[in-house]
Formats: sequence, C-alpha cells, structure tokens
Amino acid sequence: MLRVAVVGSGPSGVYSAQTLVQQDPTALVDVLDRLPCPYGLVRYGVAPDHEKIKSLQDTLRTVLEHERVRFLGGVQVGAGGVPAARLRELYHAVVYCVGAATDRHLGIPGEDLPGSFSATEFVSWYSAHPDVTADDFVLGARSAVVIGVGNVAVDVTRILVRGAAELSSTDMPQAALTALTASRVSTVHMVGRRGPSQARFTTKELRELGALPGAEVRVDAAELALDPAYVDPSALPAVPRRNVEVLRGWAAGPPQGLPRAIRLRFFLRPVEVLADGGRVGAVRFERTVPDGRGGVTGTGRYEDVEARLVLRSVGYRGVPLEGLPFDPATGTVPHLAGRVVRGGVVAPGEYVAGWIKRGPTGVIGTNRPCAKETVLSLLEDAAVLVRKDVPADPLTALRAEGAEPVEWSGWRAIERAEAALGASLGRGVVKLPDWDSLRAAARGAAS
Repeated sequence: MLRVAVVGSGPSGVYSAQTLVQQDPTALVDVLDRLPCPYGLVRYGVAPDHEKIKSLQDTLRTVLEHERVRFLGGVQVGAGGVPAARLRELYHAVVYCVGAATDRHLGIPGEDLPGSFSATEFVSWYSAHPDVTADDFVLGARSAVVIGVGNVAVDVTRILVRGAAELSSTDMPQAALTALTASRVSTVHMVGRRGPSQARFTTKELRELGALPGAEVRVDAAELALDPAYVDPSALPAVPRRNVEVLRGWAAGPPQGLPRAIRLRFFLRPVEVLADGGRVGAVRFERTVPDGRGGVTGTGRYEDVEARLVLRSVGYRGVPLEGLPFDPATGTVPHLAGRVVRGGVVAPGEYVAGWIKRGPTGVIGTNRPCAKETVLSLLEDAAVLVRKDVPADPLTALRAEGAEPVEWSGWRAIERAEAALGASLGRGVVKLPDWDSLRAAARGAAS
C-alpha cells in the first residue's frame, strides 16, 4: 500500500492526488497545505467576479472528499514547519505542488515606494488571503497604473473600475468591498512594453473590460499602429488576431464621456516610479518600437503618467523550499519527468508538479497533464518505494512535529462560518480574511 504526501492543495496538487487514486487502487494520499483552506489559486487567485472559474472548486472538492484522500491544512513544510527530510521519512513518496509564490520585480528606481504594489498583493487582498498586511491600495488614488498586459493585469484593472453593486454579490471580504466602494479611482492605465499582437491576455478577458457598466475603454490608434502585426493581423494565431480585432473596434469609437476610463497603452517601458510627497506620484515610461526580432528597443523619448497607485503585473516566480534543490535562473525545482534531481541525480521518492516544476505558465487545465506525467513517474518507481517502512498513520508523527492539521471537517466549519458571515452582512458567502478568524472557525468543528 503506497502512502503519498502531496504538498499543496491547488489544482496541480489535487490533480496529482486524483491521478494517484485513479491509477493505484490502494494508494492513500494526504494533501498538505500551509493554509487551512484548500484549492490554492482557485480560492486566492481567481477574481471574485469570475464565478464560472471559481466553480472549479466543486471538481477539486470531489477529489479531496475521496475515501483515500485526506486534506491536512495548516501544515507548514520546510522552514518553521515540518522539515522536508522528515516528511520523506513519513511517506513512501512526496509530491511538491507549491506553485510560484512571489512576483517578478521590475528592477527600476522607485519600485518600492508606498503606493507601488505587486498585482499579487492586490489580488491576495481582494481574495482574503490571510497573509495580506496592506489595506491602503486605493486610499486617496484617482488614477492608477497597471504595468503588464496579461490576464492578471486585466483582472486587477477590472476590479478597480467595477461598481460596488456587482462586487457585493461576490465572496470578496467586507473590508476590501468597503474600500473599493469608497474608491475614487476614475482612470486606470494598463501598459505594455510591446505591441498589442504580443499581449498575453485572452480575448474573453479583454472583452470583459468593454462590458463594465459606467466605464469606457480608450485605445490610441496611432500607438497601436506601431505594431506591424496590428496593421495586418492576418498571419497572427487565433487569440492575438481576435485581440487585435477587439482593440480595432475600441480605437475606432469616439470617447463616451463615462465616469470611469480604462486606457490601454502599448510600446511603453517603465523606467522609474516617481515620488510625490513620499509616495507614488507618477510612472516614467520610455517609448519603445519593434526591433524586428520579436522584441523592442528604446527610443530615448519619455512620458510620465500620473498615478497614486501602481500595480506591477509582470509574472510570478517560484521560491526555494528549504530542503529541496532549486534553480534560481528558472525559479523551479530541477526534475526529470517530475522526479526531483539533486546534484544531477534523481532523488528517490521526491517529485514536483505544477508551477514549481515547469514555471508559471499555462492555464488551470495545464496542470492536469503536468500532474499526470509526474504521477506516472512516481508509479513507475512505486515497487521500490513501498519497500521503505513508514508509519501506519503519519498524522500522529506530524502532530509530534508541532503541526496542528486542519482536517476536512475543519475546512467545512470554515465554509459554514463564511456563509454565516455573509448572511449577517446581507450578502452571500463572504470570505474570512485573516489567520485568527480562520483558525477560530476551524476549531469550531470540534465543538
């Protein structure tokens, strides 16, 4: 009987657990997570107004409620928690699905000024991630700059301009909803250093910006025309071609004079965040032009865009997990078909899946084949792995290491507490926003 620990309960972790119990009729899987709540970025990364995507939680729930799968939340692995080496002693195999936990930096002066945040921080705030400490994102801001033109940039732009009436029906935490309701942000500039044909957003996400009540999207046709593929998009793949078609429509339309505006800007590279009164006051951009090789080159011409809020959305990055090898160049754990590689040699019984394996690429569904490849590698090794003696139930040993696991009953208690909170506020389910409230709710499962 194979005992496996999966570290991380986001899509890659849950898909790994699912493949394990489907492929091995005797495997027992513990899904560990640092947080007391499952689902990873589906809970804490998907925008609250994207209810269809968030409904993926129902699929993940089915796996975590499988009779041979056990959720153990609130278990830190690595520094300050259960050492990776100790976890390896308690299970025949460990699959690390810890994602890419931090954001990439711009590396420009002023990036760390008050009022400049990563988009990850902003998303975590409106998604009620318990690690969030900042809560003054929109305070005093009338204009915001979002640096990046991917789906996360579109998400944060949309949330900044979406009306409170639409957001109140989501599970957004009350403090974030109150702050966004009082927000005076009226203009959001979403800026990319390359052209519209190279933007990373999907057409569905892009179109949503044009459907926001009380807001208009403005695009500069002359700026777009700097992109040769914009002028003639016929050779583009389907998604960028459709994006260009949407942008063409917006560029052709006259200003509507609505109270809020989204300005999509291209061929502008951030070079400095400028201070005003000790916090962000503007972003200085250099105009770029295509270099003929798929990149851009600077022109030496600059433009300052006023903003009291800057959100940097230029990608995620994996971070080292104590006890595991790590490649700082790629932000991933070295592996061979999911098998962890230490010093050029495969480490028996250690595996990776998801972003920590391949980098922060793909959509949620990309994690399924990624997890399957890793689990098939694990199962090829299983005949050797099961020869190792492991405890009959690792839970006792985890508790001896100081862990206080939140089991599935504790998570269900959190769900009930969030439903009760929403009812008390005249809303639907409302997320609990901090560690204390989550732990208190989970403890209620035993009372």
